Amino acid sequence: MSDLLEQIITPEVRMVLYLIVAFIVMLYVLSIVYVVRDAQRRGANPWWLWAIISVIPIIGLLAYVILRPSSYLVDREEQDLDIALREHQLSHYGICPQCGAPIDRDFVVCPMCNTQVRNVCPTCHRPLNADWKVCPYCRTRIQ
Repeated sequence: MSDLLEQIITPEVRMVLYLIVAFIVMLYVLSIVYVVRDAQRRGANPWWLWAIISVIPIIGLLAYVILRPSSYLVDREEQDLDIALREHQLSHYGICPQCGAPIDRDFVVCPMCNTQVRNVCPTCHRPLNADWKVCPYCRTRIQ
């Protein structure tokens, strides 16, 4: 049996086997590096816990791929900024008290139901908020 193995496992076959083993070990190490870097980018806290789990061959990588956060931390921050920007933009608009249609803050009447939503300065004819006592555009006193 030993002679048969020596005949099958020539130095060339042994070199190929070593290369295959080296390739598998390299993939294993790269999978651990991938999990650590990806966990840091995705903001998976604590990322070092994922590094420990990824040491378990194949199962650790599969667990991370299944349970990792769905988006990168940078993308989530960008989404939060986008939401804040949209909320700021919407703050310039109001809602008609009669029909609920969106209205711009310089509208005097609702374009949908013709309800008066703001007062108008008698001098410069600009829209005014209901609680203003003086027109900020022309300094006219409002009664």
